[in-house]
Amino acid sequence: MAQTLERLTRRTDTMQSIRGIVRTMKTMAAINAAPYEQAARAIDEWRDTVLDGLQAFLHINGPLVQDEPADDRAVLVVLGSDHGLCGNYNEVIAAEAARHRAPGCTLRILCVGAQMEDALHGVGMVPEVTLLPPANVDGLNRLAGDLVTRLEGLRGHGPVTLIYTHRIDHGRHAPISQRLLPLDRDMMVDLAARPWVSRSLPRFTLSASDMLAALVRNLLFATVHRAAAEALVTENAARLARMQQAEQSVDERLEDLKSETRSVRQSEITTELLDVIVGFEALKAREKRKNRSESQSSAIPD
Repeated sequence: MAQTLERLTRRTDTMQSIRGIVRTMKTMAAINAAPYEQAARAIDEWRDTVLDGLQAFLHINGPLVQDEPADDRAVLVVLGSDHGLCGNYNEVIAAEAARHRAPGCTLRILCVGAQMEDALHGVGMVPEVTLLPPANVDGLNRLAGDLVTRLEGLRGHGPVTLIYTHRIDHGRHAPISQRLLPLDRDMMVDLAARPWVSRSLPRFTLSASDMLAALVRNLLFATVHRAAAEALVTENAARLARMQQAEQSVDERLEDLKSETRSVRQSEITTELLDVIVGFEALKAREKRKNRSESQSSAIPD
């Protein structure tokens, strides 16, 4: 019985240690999400500024004519996780990427995250390159710049689609596919038709082609930066939800262990009390027999 109680105590101590680890990871997930959320809001302001510049460019130079992309080639940029403990986060994104496969279409995949690479292999898709996700907010600039540079090298390889997770209603998240290139036709038409709010248009010192290239590059950078920040917010949210579930499971297991420990301890105490009572009764019986024997001895005449 003592060994059983000792084993239960060790298991309880282990579960309490696990609970401390889970609680720490839950706190870290909640803390890590906040800077990326702020970065997402900040880059939105920059993207709006780039769109204002593109609107001015269209007012000066007229609507853009974009070539129709080839339908036998495409580029996917898939933003995933480099760490675990976030459930099926990467598998859901991989399933979304698999929807873009089509017979006769050659896909070139740029992957972000080692876990994401494994998930893509799981659905039969092989990334051309796998990049490290940002370790902090400053890393968003590095990742966005690297991806935009690589996309420039893949110019002419078909439309470019960005796949990542974004937040939806009630604190949930879902995968989304966003077209990067060619630029969204509806957005360009809306920018060209939108009235300019100022009395004068800005003047450009660059040539029209160089100015357009700079605007498109900055728009791509802002869009990828925003998507990467959003992906990291949802990743940490998924990890937080997973840790909350783990904490609840650990708490339930701890309560079971404590209840079992109380039951075993009570049984042990009851057994010890019974041993004391049995011993006491045995001593009383022995004392009675001794007194009876002495009484009988004294009653016998010499």
